[in-house]
Amino acid sequence: MKKILLALACSLVGLSSINAQKNTKQLFPDGTPISIWFTVNKKVSLPQLGKAYVITDYGVKNDSTLVQTEAIQKIIDIATEKGGVIVIPQGTFLSGALFFKPKTHLHVVEGGKLKGSNNIEDYPKLPSRMEGQSLDYFTALVNAYQVDGFTISGKGTIDGNGLKYWQAFWQRRKENPNCTNLEVSRPRLVFIWKSNNVQIQDVKLHNSGFWTTHLYQCNNVKVLDAHIFSPEKPVKAPSTDAIDIDACTNVLVKGCYLSVNDDAIALKGGKGPWADKVPNNGANKNIIIEDCEFGFCHSALTCGSEAIHNRNIIMRNCYVNEATRVLWLKMRPDTPQLYEYILVENVKGNSHSLLFVKPWKQFFDLQGRKDVPLSYSDHVTLRNIEVKCDIFYDVAVSEYDKLSNFTFENFKVESKNPAIDKSVVKGFTLKNVVVNGTSIK
Repeated sequence: MKKILLALACSLVGLSSINAQKNTKQLFPDGTPISIWFTVNKKVSLPQLGKAYVITDYGVKNDSTLVQTEAIQKIIDIATEKGGVIVIPQGTFLSGALFFKPKTHLHVVEGGKLKGSNNIEDYPKLPSRMEGQSLDYFTALVNAYQVDGFTISGKGTIDGNGLKYWQAFWQRRKENPNCTNLEVSRPRLVFIWKSNNVQIQDVKLHNSGFWTTHLYQCNNVKVLDAHIFSPEKPVKAPSTDAIDIDACTNVLVKGCYLSVNDDAIALKGGKGPWADKVPNNGANKNIIIEDCEFGFCHSALTCGSEAIHNRNIIMRNCYVNEATRVLWLKMRPDTPQLYEYILVENVKGNSHSLLFVKPWKQFFDLQGRKDVPLSYSDHVTLRNIEVKCDIFYDVAVSEYDKLSNFTFENFKVESKNPAIDKSVVKGFTLKNVVVNGTSIK
């Protein structure tokens, strides 16, 4: 992936000046300074995490057929007394839901695998958050609630063992094509809630039963060099979003590979006709995705479908391969939404659609509200784009969706459908936009 990203960086040098690059790295799209926190990306070493609790030293058997949730949880509970890191050594270890406590961390060594049980009874229902709602739901394999400084590290694998859950979902969808995602009992892989200064690094997050990594009401989270994967075939892994960012501030996703059978990075925060008034909902602010590679996914970066406010979102220096969409703005007609100051720059690769903006009507419910809430997308910029796609401008909004201040700059695009309707955007700027060798004004 590093070779691909290096080639990408070199190919994009001519698309913008050095000064422009410096400016974008220093400022968020709304003009506020980018904190130095985003540029300091030192990996956390194992000795920094305190005493190492290698699970096989504390009674856990190296047996890939035995579910050992209680034994592993007991080690976590011991470690929280003085602090330390739970180490998954080489081998495969089955477990249900684990709950990390303050002062504890997780490290999976290379060749080690923490594998989720495929029995939903091993994931108790607790107060949780799913699809923009606060509700009781099944816990994840790895859970951290109010664990400031929590770290997941190591070059090993956390595997959701999701096949049984995927098959159950598709069977239910065959029985009822309109079934919701929550009708089939499935666990997430990682759920981190109200935790600050979190770092996830180097680890492989594979085969989740549901969402892969869910960050809710967190501040200062870094995901560095992770490999996140769930298959698109032969059995599709439904709703396995790579990273769901839900009412968070200051999140960096850097150097990751993401390929899942749903959105790679989805910005969430609440849904419903009065979602902006619900205390448990919130905005995503100051999110940077950079130096990443995207394999198959429904979209590399998505706003929605459960989101009320996303501000200062940057995706840059990325390679996109087999993505259905690069940027997807889901305009939900039953939810008031504001997507503003979004920048996608220095992107190369291929996709079906480059920009996709349309109403998202799945499970539409105004809950008795008489008027339809308006949704806004404002100050959206795509620049330094070199992609091959079927449709580069896939935009068709309703009367309830207000688009304004869009900028396309420095495009070198090949598209089967080069059409663009600028009339749906109030204030549309095109600079050096070349599609199929023709400059578009």
